[in-house]
Amino acid sequence: MTDDRKTDPNRHDLGRVFNEVPQLYDRVRPGYPDELFADFCDITGVTERSAVLEVGCGTGQATRSLAALGCSVTAIEPGQDMAAFARRRIAGLHNIEVETSTFEEWDDRGRRFDALVAASSWHWVDPSIGWRRAHDVLCPGGWMALLGNVVVRRPGEPEVYAETADLHERFYPGNPGWGHPPLEDDVRATGEGWGLVEDPGALFGPTIVRWYPTVQWFDGDGFADLLRSTSLYRRLTRDVREPLLDAVAERIRTRMGDRASRRYLSVLRVGQRLE
Repeated sequence: MTDDRKTDPNRHDLGRVFNEVPQLYDRVRPGYPDELFADFCDITGVTERSAVLEVGCGTGQATRSLAALGCSVTAIEPGQDMAAFARRRIAGLHNIEVETSTFEEWDDRGRRFDALVAASSWHWVDPSIGWRRAHDVLCPGGWMALLGNVVVRRPGEPEVYAETADLHERFYPGNPGWGHPPLEDDVRATGEGWGLVEDPGALFGPTIVRWYPTVQWFDGDGFADLLRSTSLYRRLTRDVREPLLDAVAERIRTRMGDRASRRYLSVLRVGQRLE
């Protein structure tokens, strides 16, 4: 990995860092609750007869949930190793195909879909291409769905960033990315529309937003592995990342009883294709 500590990495280069750790990513990253997919079906009308396109499937966490709905799923993943891992995880499922490509360069071969799903991946797509392309590959009346997991905290609850702020500053001082996650209630109050990605303008109708609180629990080593799977830490050079995460794991063991939570609001954002 190149030293990108003082530069803003290219969108695609940083997106591909997950390709380095597919097994770790699949093991520690949160999935999405069943209620989210039930609401997805209720809102979009997706059934066993529907065709769904998934952009940026990663190791296939959301893909496996989509497959359980019985619909036909075409999943795109730019990382060779991530795509290979996803294919192994879905082996034996007849209704899924994984293709290795970026969405921007993907050959749709004239195929059209009833819904497009992007699970924690749409921010890696070039918005000047992605929104129009999404509109074009959807059938009339089709639906765009963005899934995500927003890290949050609750008042008065022990939280890893608060307990390790001094370590982050010691090993990588001045990084604006460090800091407490937002409060859960604050996220619920402000997270309407399409979230932090660029707005598609008149390509899609009003956005329906649903929230789902979830939590993961880790020991110190497990929490360090979780951080190793995220872009904020993967973009660090190894000589910075590994001593920092070793220190974080030790802090969780010694000050937090070797038990730390990672709270999320899983979110479903859905909008219908406009003509």
